[in-house]
Amino acid sequence: MKKNILYNRGKLLVPSLVAGIGFWKFMKGRNEATPEYIVQFIKNNISSNDVSLFINHNDETLVEVNPNVKLPLASTVKIIIAIEYAQQAAEGIIDPKQEVKLADLAKLYIPKTDGGAHEAWLSQLGKDSDIVPLREVVDGMIAYSSNANTDYLMNLLGLDHINSVPKSLGITNHDPLYPIYSSLFIPSTLMKEKNLTKKETLQAMINMDVAEYRGWALAINEKWKNKAPTEQEKKEAMKIMSLDFQRVWSDRLSRSTTKNYVSIMKILNNKIDLDQNVHKHLDPVMEQLMKNPNNRKWLLHAGQKGGSTAFVLTKAMYATDKDGNRTELAIFTDNLSPSNQEKLARSLNDFQLQVLTNPKFRQFIKEEVALSSNQSSK
Repeated sequence: MKKNILYNRGKLLVPSLVAGIGFWKFMKGRNEATPEYIVQFIKNNISSNDVSLFINHNDETLVEVNPNVKLPLASTVKIIIAIEYAQQAAEGIIDPKQEVKLADLAKLYIPKTDGGAHEAWLSQLGKDSDIVPLREVVDGMIAYSSNANTDYLMNLLGLDHINSVPKSLGITNHDPLYPIYSSLFIPSTLMKEKNLTKKETLQAMINMDVAEYRGWALAINEKWKNKAPTEQEKKEAMKIMSLDFQRVWSDRLSRSTTKNYVSIMKILNNKIDLDQNVHKHLDPVMEQLMKNPNNRKWLLHAGQKGGSTAFVLTKAMYATDKDGNRTELAIFTDNLSPSNQEKLARSLNDFQLQVLTNPKFRQFIKEEVALSSNQSSK
């Protein structure tokens, strides 16, 4: 039986300003992807704070590398929003069938900032209608990583409620979430309101602490509730976002640890800690992998979410196979070169598959990482 954990919807999205990599099928350069590359990358960077890996297998810690180092989550953070959606749906606070106007999502969408994620989601709807049910919006956030859908859900569900999710799951080392797209308007807003040059604006943002940065993003988001930005305003704001500004933006994204996210993955995997009514709404969203009939042949359930920026690549996933083997995994990386990010992205699916199915590979990574850990500590 061929085991395939690729969710074959969509295409590889080239990491861009805000590229959330969902479960894309890596076709180009597929023959170059190797799970060993990730092991080697981890070994080469084990002494830095730019890489973190945590793997549980059958309730035992297989590998932990910098498990408590907080790194930018990118779109992996959308797992938290999906959980809050499912909880509110289970409690009857929101209706997954409630209608959402695509025009309301378009107000929050900034073209060419998400690697084509939002447009890919729209194209697969296959409908002439300008209205979709709320559950489809959530699906687009997880399966396609639409940031417009994400910000819409933040406003609908309430950031206070969303930011209470980590603590409710026993997670205390997690940064607050804040709107993604409005944060992209901070440079243009600063320039206009403070009459700064582009160079002065960049320096001001570099000097700005993360709390103030989040405050700007929240204020801009509140402003948009009354008057959304025009397409021209979106274009003007994005003209400013050079790679230097993208670096500041990426560094300010919500952070947490692989140890925390493996803990969350374990909760989603065991189907015990959350109410079954929550799973009724959460599993269809998180477990996109199970839409692939090949996966259903050997997996009971499996879910994941990944994310990236020009510098970051992250992934958190869980799976239980039909033999009862349970695996939870999280890998977070930062300060990546374009070539390293591309190689990691193309290697990641095979890496996950080997961790799930190959005992020899699990022993290999355990031994290799342990050896490197011992050498780096000398």
